[in-house]
Parts: sequence; C-alpha cells; structure tokens
Amino acid sequence: MRRLLLVICLMCMVVATYAQEVLVGATDTASYMPMLRDRRVAVLANHTAMYSAEEHIVDMLHRESIDLVGIFAPEHGFRGAVEAGAKVENDVDAKTGVAILSLYNGNTKRPSDDVMRSFDVLVVDMQDVGLRFYTYYISMLRMVDACADFGVRVVILDRPNPNGHYVDGPILDMKYKSGVGWLPIPVVHGLTMGEIALMAVGEGWAKRAYIEVVRCRNYTHSTHYNLPIAPSPNLPTQHSIYLYPSTCLFEGTVVSMGRGTDAPFEIYGHPDMENREFTFTPAPNAGSKTPPHSGRVCYGEDLRAVANEDIWRDGVNLEYVIDAYNDLQLGDKFFTQMFEKLIGVGYVRDMIIAGHTADEIEAHWQEELEAYKSLRKKYLIYEE
Repeated sequence: MRRLLLVICLMCMVVATYAQEVLVGATDTASYMPMLRDRRVAVLANHTAMYSAEEHIVDMLHRESIDLVGIFAPEHGFRGAVEAGAKVENDVDAKTGVAILSLYNGNTKRPSDDVMRSFDVLVVDMQDVGLRFYTYYISMLRMVDACADFGVRVVILDRPNPNGHYVDGPILDMKYKSGVGWLPIPVVHGLTMGEIALMAVGEGWAKRAYIEVVRCRNYTHSTHYNLPIAPSPNLPTQHSIYLYPSTCLFEGTVVSMGRGTDAPFEIYGHPDMENREFTFTPAPNAGSKTPPHSGRVCYGEDLRAVANEDIWRDGVNLEYVIDAYNDLQLGDKFFTQMFEKLIGVGYVRDMIIAGHTADEIEAHWQEELEAYKSLRKKYLIYEE
C-alpha cells in the first residue's frame, strides 16, 4: 500500500509538472491543421519555428502533405544565420525543396502580386523578444497588409514573449518610423506576436486581414519563459535578451555593445574609455562580419553578473548610455542618427546632453506609457 501511494504521488507530480509546461501555438495542430488542408500554404518563419524539439514546422507540414508553395524569410534568414541588417537572399530549402523568398534583401517590401496570388493561407511562426526595434513583427505586419489586399488568411502560431511581463520606454514618435520601429508602441511593448498583430489591425496601423491566432497553452504574461533556441545570432543567451532593451541603444552611439565577442549586448565599451578595468577586443565572427572597433581593445563594463531580477526592475535603463556618454565627453558626436530610431523620440538625446539623470528622463515618458498600458489591455489574449 505504501509503495502504491508513493507511485500515485510521483504520477501526480509528473502530471502537475506537465500541466505547467508552456506549449507554443505550433503544438496545437488540432486548431490549425483543418485550416491548411486542401489549401495552398505559405509560411513566414525562421529557425525558431520548431514544432517539436526535433522537427521544424516546415518539415512537419511537408511530412503531413500540406501543399507548401513558399517560405518567406525575415531578417537573419530562414535558418537564422545571417548577421543583423545584412541582406537575405532568395533560396531553396534543401530539405523540402520549397522556394525561400526573402523579405529582407534590401528591395522587397512585400511579395509581388503573382506571388501573393499563389497561396491561400499564410502561416506565421517566429520567436519574438518583445521589443519595438526587433524586426520580426515588422516583417509579419508587412505580410498582413499584403494578405489583406489579396484575401489571404493569416494563421499566427503564437509563442511566448520573454520580455512580456513588463512594459517600458517611450512611445515611438512616428516621424522616426523605420525598419527598426514600425508602430506607436514603447520599446518594451509587452505583447506576443499574435497580440501585436491584433493590436495593429484593431488600431488601424495595419490593414484588416483575417487573422487567426493559435494560442500558447499554460502561458501568462507573468511567465518567465526561457527560449529553447537563440532567436538571432547576437542574442545567444537569455540574459542578453533581458539586457537588450537597454544595451541595444548603444547601436545608435560610437560605443561597442559587444558585437564580435562572445557576449553581445551583455558588455559595452570604447577604445577611449581607458579608465575601466574590463576590456574586450571585437573581431569578426558568425554574428558580425564587421563589428564596431574591430581589432581594437575596448575598455568598458561587463554586465553579465547583473541579476535578472534587477534588469526586470529597472526596465529600459538609460544609465549605461549616460555612463559612457559622460566618460567620452564627445557631446552630440557620441550619437548617430540610429539613436532616435531605436529610442523612438528626440528628447532623450537632448536631455542626456543637457545633463539629466536616467530617472529624470525616464519620468518623461511615464504619462504616455500609462495610456499605452490601457490600450494594450484591449488586445491581450493571455492573463497578466
């Protein structure tokens, strides 16, 4: 009897553990496979679109004899190996023989009319990280617009947002709209890909396509979801994903944020910040062929020991940028035009130059952020 009770207890523990496992939208085949049968299907996906630990969503659909007519590739390519900002070329998937059409080759804003007429359903499956300047949602919304024009159904296989448990940063001033900022949302928007699509259509920021979101199961916005696959070459760790809202701002300055090292977005520095003990030397690697300050010793800060809880508490943290700005004493030459595209407003640069603290600057966006939080609630499909 005692042994039987022990077995029952162990079984209950296993069931409880399984019940808490987050299941991504791709695993809920009963919800979306009927929409794909006897239809011509295109897929917007990359290397993160895993149906299981062993099988990609494209391979599964091919195995299930779904009529796959094309694969659309976002930034970093279908297999996720292309460095940030680099052109992604058209190709053919060697495993399935399906044509790969790039949405990030420097020319293609949307597919041609002939391509759009070649499919009836678009399946979207990409792991986002929940930031306005992360480009996967932009590729999705461009395709949503195209699908609306041609009456194509959009099926989004949703995935958790690893930064989905908070919202922070200024709302994009649309005069800075670009390929790294597409919607009037904050830096950390707190939405999944499915939710941001619903918001974009609902607010009139995207055309009114027919969108079906296949939800994640056992997920809420308070879930701290660890990504099983790095979403892009320069976000190799969960910690880098958490620091990314703050350290990506260095991409709009003369400071290196670690491209060309083994710790991108977890360190920062510059050859002239010589009063620092920590050093690193960027060099070309798979994630960056021409990293800033390549081959030069950079002096700076190592953020790898910063606790995740501290990052979540601080949100979009301007202290790192202000620290480097004060050290280099370059004035406006510290910044590049990319800075406004990333932060989304013009006043942050001006306030840094004027000597304001991070807290003073961050207080400047709180009112509009609260208005966004109220708007966001209309489109949440997962509990807070």
